[in-house]
Amino acid sequence: MFGFVGSDMGDVWFVYILECLDGSYYIGVTNDLDHRMMLHATGKGSKYVASRGFKELLASKECSSKSEACKAEYLIKKLKRGEKLGWFG
Repeated sequence: MFGFVGSDMGDVWFVYILECLDGSYYIGVTNDLDHRMMLHATGKGSKYVASRGFKELLASKECSSKSEACKAEYLIKKLKRGEKLGWFG
């Protein structure tokens, strides 16, 4: 909005959960979900997913800021495996 470096005011951010080929979950944040999934699918999204293989995006939730998305990511990562998908509704 005002061109501040590092500002995420007005940006749409997402917290997401994907499944890897080994069945493990990966939780992350992004402001471009389609692009991030393409990066994961080509092995360039994260070392974790690259080493285990990308299977599919399971769920995502829109957040109003990067801060909100990162707080949600932290909270989800603390949940038990069986509770993680339930957080997304």
